[in-house]
Amino acid sequence: MRAVVYDRYGTVDELRVADIPVPTPGPGQVLIEVVATSVNLSDWEGLHGSPAYARIGGLWRPARRVLGSDIAGRVAAVGDGVDRFRVGDEVFGDNLERMGGFAEYAVAPQAVLAPKPAELTFAEAATLPQAGAIAVQAVARGDAGMPMLINGAGGGSGMFAIQLAARAGMHVTGVDNAGKLAFMRELGADAVIDYRAEDFTRTGPYDLVVDLVARRSMFAYRRALARGGRFLMVGGTVRALLRALTVGTVVGAVSGTRLGVLAVRQGPAHFGPLVEACVAGDVQIRIDSTFPLEQTAAALEHHGEGRALGKVVVAVRDE
Repeated sequence: MRAVVYDRYGTVDELRVADIPVPTPGPGQVLIEVVATSVNLSDWEGLHGSPAYARIGGLWRPARRVLGSDIAGRVAAVGDGVDRFRVGDEVFGDNLERMGGFAEYAVAPQAVLAPKPAELTFAEAATLPQAGAIAVQAVARGDAGMPMLINGAGGGSGMFAIQLAARAGMHVTGVDNAGKLAFMRELGADAVIDYRAEDFTRTGPYDLVVDLVARRSMFAYRRALARGGRFLMVGGTVRALLRALTVGTVVGAVSGTRLGVLAVRQGPAHFGPLVEACVAGDVQIRIDSTFPLEQTAAALEHHGEGRALGKVVVAVRDE
């Protein structure tokens, strides 16, 4: 089968298209004929081997040669003990532990998969699992009427978080680069900030701040919070995560706020609410661009440079 592989950490120049064996599903696993795979920050981090946690399982060389976790496709074969899916079923899910989506076939545990709704294309379904789980769990920390700020709101998770927060009755401020301000307003943001022109930590105060980029100090985040407010970071460097767990805990205790990390739970139960909202037409899926499998490197670069409005998708085969 054709797959986009890499053998060492680095830039998109490390990626190449190769013919590799079709994987075999083990017990509890499903072989998927991949139709579409969306690009996530986890792919960019896995390619570069940075932050350090991206090297778990492969300190010097990648543990998985094929990136791509958010997959959508058809079941081609099932392993022993699989009782939820049959050959031919249309499925999608976040295969973060095994990856493998930038290929014609991928193996995933049945537990990470959900039936693809007929109302969604494969490309649309592929945008939802990872970004959706993050957005659903981040917005769930807020309540109607709360002022909420989302940093990095013009990307995939932010796109869904803005809409979910607006539907929940929060006053949403979206932060990203100038090229994404109009996009964030279209999604329902009440206010938008170009982080290059204005320090968002000096605005507010906010009851809830969610940072999908996480490059500021805990003291700066504290400045943006109302008393009793909450800051949650998603991803970021190991140093930033440690600061949130140590300095953030102390700063929060002293100031009457809460600063920490959003421990995102994965799986259909956690992105399911967003899927329902998309099927109902209450939340839009915005695909910035679609690339063929051979141009996966360009798709990753487009996403990694922060230029995409919403999600970037790799179309492995025709729908």
